Amino acid sequence: MTLTTSPPAELTEPAQTRRTGGGSGARRSGAPRGARELQVWAYGALGLAAIVIVWELYKLLAPADGVVIGGLRVLPRTTDLAMPHIWDMLARLFEPVTRAEGAAPLWAAVGAGALVTLGIAAVGWLVGLVVGVGLALVMLRWRLAEWGLLPWIILSQTVPLIAFAPIVRSWGSKIQIGGFEWADWMSVALIASYLAFFPIAIGALRGLQSPDVIHTELMRSYGIGWWRTLVKLRVPASVPYLLPALRLGAANAVIGAVVAEVSTGLQGGLGRILIQYAGQASGDPAKAWGPIFGAIVLGLVVAGSIALLGVFLKNYRRVEVNA
Repeated sequence: MTLTTSPPAELTEPAQTRRTGGGSGARRSGAPRGARELQVWAYGALGLAAIVIVWELYKLLAPADGVVIGGLRVLPRTTDLAMPHIWDMLARLFEPVTRAEGAAPLWAAVGAGALVTLGIAAVGWLVGLVVGVGLALVMLRWRLAEWGLLPWIILSQTVPLIAFAPIVRSWGSKIQIGGFEWADWMSVALIASYLAFFPIAIGALRGLQSPDVIHTELMRSYGIGWWRTLVKLRVPASVPYLLPALRLGAANAVIGAVVAEVSTGLQGGLGRILIQYAGQASGDPAKAWGPIFGAIVLGLVVAGSIALLGVFLKNYRRVEVNA
């Protein structure tokens, strides 16, 4: 008589994990990755539709003077000057910026400003990437550096950006080395990198620290050095943490660039256009929302561009973990 026994579950789990194409995240979700991504897009569209519905319902049902409690207005007015209809704001995008003959449509002016802001934000994101990953490597290598640097990295994000931007511009205007002269857009890029480096540093540190102790001990038992362990083990393991951090850093870079353009008065970008059109809101309220839509679209574009990295890193991107 022959007895057959099944291997324990913990011994068969690696093979099962390989068959399902991922770790615990893949086992928890039985749907294919394409279906999950389609579901995410569907949720995003539903969220956008919900915002439109809430906006129009509030404009329809709320009093014209807004909701006032105890003499304080807690919800905005619903007049067309304060809250234009969604369709009016969208239609305004295709109308000329001014009444002058041959004036470009509003979307073209917003698009040109978005390209300027995009270039500055991209430089800021690259600087933030270098600084953030560099800080993560230093904190990973020396625990004392993590104890000393991490609280200051977190504390750095409490500085009011709108007050910090003019100081950076003032300092930058005094920099002149040989034939090099600090340009105003460099101050904006530096401020964008100031917001971008934080999520990248935290996400990279958490990802690089994510391998199990048993794996790092195995590399050490084979006599593999710290740098090779970093490249072969820690960097691939950090991908699920690093991709969301890079997307958040890119969105933060756009926010930092727009706010810095407003604070420093840099010409040509979305921030300056936003201030200019806001001054005309009393006579053309829908026009002021053009650069706001441009900033939203720009943030989605840069975040989506970073998401394309996941296509090339799909072998390491079983799941994504927010830092």
